[in-house]
Amino acid sequence: MQKFFRKKCILMIVLAAVLALAACSSDAPANESSENKTASDTAESASSAVDFDHELDSYKPKKDNYNFYFTYKTVHPWWDAVALGMEEAQRQYLDKGITITYEYMAPEGASAEDQIKRLHAAEKEDFDVIGVDVADEKVISPVIDEMISSGTKVMTFSSSDAAEGCRRIAYVGNTHNYQDGADLTEALCKKLDYRGKVAILVGSEGAPCHEDRARGAADTIAKYSDMQIVATEYDRDSVDRAYDLTLKILKDNPDLDGIICCNMSNPVGAARAITEKKSDAVIVGMDHDEEALHYLDEGVIYCLGVQDCYSIGFDTIQVAVKIADGKKPGKLFPEKTNEITTIIYQEDAALMLELLYGAV
Repeated sequence: MQKFFRKKCILMIVLAAVLALAACSSDAPANESSENKTASDTAESASSAVDFDHELDSYKPKKDNYNFYFTYKTVHPWWDAVALGMEEAQRQYLDKGITITYEYMAPEGASAEDQIKRLHAAEKEDFDVIGVDVADEKVISPVIDEMISSGTKVMTFSSSDAAEGCRRIAYVGNTHNYQDGADLTEALCKKLDYRGKVAILVGSEGAPCHEDRARGAADTIAKYSDMQIVATEYDRDSVDRAYDLTLKILKDNPDLDGIICCNMSNPVGAARAITEKKSDAVIVGMDHDEEALHYLDEGVIYCLGVQDCYSIGFDTIQVAVKIADGKKPGKLFPEKTNEITTIIYQEDAALMLELLYGAV
């Protein structure tokens, strides 16, 4: 079983900090500007971005043993955070006398073809439920439909659902990737006073979450006559490739004003290139990479949209148990379990680094 563990001392720091800040949680808009934020506003943004305080719901599982298979786009720290939520749900079930085992596997690089092979191999095994973070909705959705037709219980999870109309049983994850891209881009446009040249780093071609964010970004830019997209590139969720692409974009567009980054890797690659070239281009991007948070703290990155990976993992296990028991979406769980995204700014960075990485 492929598993990911963080040092227990850091996790304890996280939990203690979250408990201390619990009273500060709020329903402030995700795209709130960094201007005029108080210290308590900063605590609200950072502490509400990731919810570590979870308890299993009142559902009583039918069995005392479950075995799941989960495959996702690529080995990457983002999915390590999802795994932490899974591990906590697993621990709480064990406290109730219920053993959850699961395989959590992915390729080194995003590949729909690799994902198909993994799904077909898993289908031959005795798993109660198979979960998939869809690498390419056009390619993978028909495969899921075939598996469902053969009697396999399949759900989707993480950041990418299957295509509309796919017969997958349920989805747990981000249901608003388009809006995340639009919100980040709106923050960038406001920062640039609604004029300038920007580039978009997408991620993996065909990955629903990356493509949806890029569409949200492009549609937002199209609203403003003085904004222009000068480049759209796919970095395949690689920091190094995002770095190389940003260098090329800067060479072709030395007057670049901004970069919109649609996954967790490309804000890091873009920030490295921007720093190296001493460019003033404004970066907005996704998620909670430690290096990206340091760039946010330094002002190299303007803002980041942080997804609640921990909740995604925890809720995925709970939903998988119910699906294994033959339950369908309805009163027990929705067809789509939505998890939040919170946009954080420079003043949020230090607290977020402490919460997630124990950095002081």
